[in-house]
Amino acid sequence: MAGSSRLMIYGATGYTGRLVAEHAQHLDLDFIVAGRNQERVDTLAKELGVEGRSFPVDDPALVRDGLDDVTAVLNVAGPFRKTAGPLMDACIAGGVHYLDTTAEYGVFAAAQTRHAEAAAAGVMVMAGAGWDVVPSDCVAAHAAARVTDPIRLRIALKLLSASPEEAAGLNLFSRGSIASATEGIGELGALVRADGDIVTLPEPKTASFDFGDGGPEACVSAPMGDLVTSHVSTGVPTIEVYVQTGQPLPIDIDLDALPDGPTAAEREVGRSKVVAEATGRDGSVARALIDTPTGYRFTQHSSVEIARRVLEGSFTAGFQSPASAYGPELALAVADSHITDL
Repeated sequence: MAGSSRLMIYGATGYTGRLVAEHAQHLDLDFIVAGRNQERVDTLAKELGVEGRSFPVDDPALVRDGLDDVTAVLNVAGPFRKTAGPLMDACIAGGVHYLDTTAEYGVFAAAQTRHAEAAAAGVMVMAGAGWDVVPSDCVAAHAAARVTDPIRLRIALKLLSASPEEAAGLNLFSRGSIASATEGIGELGALVRADGDIVTLPEPKTASFDFGDGGPEACVSAPMGDLVTSHVSTGVPTIEVYVQTGQPLPIDIDLDALPDGPTAAEREVGRSKVVAEATGRDGSVARALIDTPTGYRFTQHSSVEIARRVLEGSFTAGFQSPASAYGPELALAVADSHITDL
């Protein structure tokens, strides 16, 4: 691994990437901004007063060269199914830690297969260093610890908890997030983890969860990264992940007609919530809720917090989930997040 403690933020010129870079600067981290477009990288680097590097991910030699003198890479360049693999390859080969902010199930599954290589290289690989996986993994580990021999987890995500008046006309997503989440959205199917294995159901499951906003709310199961991360952090063999159905992701829309993402004011509206329900072998049930800032603001803080810890030498080699590396308390160190036992 490189001797200096330097972070590379790859994809720094995107909507989320810029937020992350600004927070890294606020914390006075030693970081480099990087991406595929040299002109945009150079402009951002000059604006922030840091080094900028430009290279595509489809040339392995250029990627390896681009990581020279870097301790860790924080990848915020989606769609991650195109960027994560090449950057992971170069990081493991070069002894560099790899983090990203993906929400794409396939990236989590692929990252987990790199565990042995990453461990042998002495580096940590962590997919999902933002919302939802940091809070969902932490609250799942918290709930699982409250029952003896947990055998089942149900996790439910609510992207926005806000009044109808606050939510009216609100832009929730960046163009990059929509592109990342909707590309190939129908290909995965209705995935759950059953007795340790990922299986595909004939159709998604439905259930109701109470997020503390006036009663139970309808949710539908979804192929989320928690099917991987919560298994790593808790060892629970049966896991289902649900998403509250009130705010569907925009699909089949003209991305070019959208703004880059939510405004600073929009990022402050409402909260995001995750409920975790753990069942023990004896039938006992523990439920907990984590309440966080909304997605982009949480991701801005959580990804940089994890990167900061890695730069300071706090990491566990191999593929790790947020909670397996740092415990359920990690999420509580991010902005004004808190866990409540239900």
